[in-house]
Amino acid sequence: MPKLLLSSGADTLDLNEIMDKGLGYQAKAGVTGFGLPPVSVQWLEGAGDGAVYRRKRVLTRDIDIPLEILARDRTHLQEMLSRLALALAGQCTLTLLDDNGTRWTTDVHRVGGGEYAYGENTIGEREFETVITFRAGDPYWTSSEAEIRYIGGSTAGAFLSSMVTMQISASQAIGEIQLNNSGDAEAYPIWEITGPGTNFEAVSPDGERLAWNGTLLANQRLIVDTRKGTVVDQSGANRYAELDTAPRFWTVKPGLSTATAQLEGIDTASKITCTWRPRKWMVI
Repeated sequence: MPKLLLSSGADTLDLNEIMDKGLGYQAKAGVTGFGLPPVSVQWLEGAGDGAVYRRKRVLTRDIDIPLEILARDRTHLQEMLSRLALALAGQCTLTLLDDNGTRWTTDVHRVGGGEYAYGENTIGEREFETVITFRAGDPYWTSSEAEIRYIGGSTAGAFLSSMVTMQISASQAIGEIQLNNSGDAEAYPIWEITGPGTNFEAVSPDGERLAWNGTLLANQRLIVDTRKGTVVDQSGANRYAELDTAPRFWTVKPGLSTATAQLEGIDTASKITCTWRPRKWMVI
């Protein structure tokens, strides 16, 4: 299988070390949980036959990793077990590195596993085998490769190729942005607006509207994270109250689509940046 990494804090365990170096950690055959995540489907049952589909909800993903450790000696094995235990103590990140260099990640917590049978899985000398069970609250895998689109100020020079069309006035930048989501799940854009500017608005391909009615001075920035539902400025101050009524934190659907974004009261330093990371249901 592709290279698998387990990261926690500043430490990263390479789960392909035995194959590559002859010693270390190794994810063995039999890894499960990389396919389609489970779903909960709701049905409406009436007086007639059968039922009518209402909605579904994608559930958390459980991942089982059979793990082998091969050390130099007993002391080294104990050190490697301690390192593994520390990595699994809190939230950690599983990373699958595919053949083209793209990293697909999901944040997980250990929810089980780690047991062993003495004399079968280890005798405490050089080798240790177990199965670790993780649970991912977000059931999707997120790409390390971010997609970025820009809209510049009215005289900021050439607009980047991500712009399809644009309308410009002396104090307003309006642009159509091509959104190319190469994943197979909806992605959450992060909007970063660089001032000066007022009254930011982003409209999805389906007409969903996200509007912010505030003011940014020169060198000030506003960050709108649609996944977290947060709106903060460059100092971390909460600017959520300046959103328009009933804001829609819309997502970027798979495939190619076109959205619009605009900002008023701009000058040459003003800019709108839209960033998202593709997500996948499964990786292999």
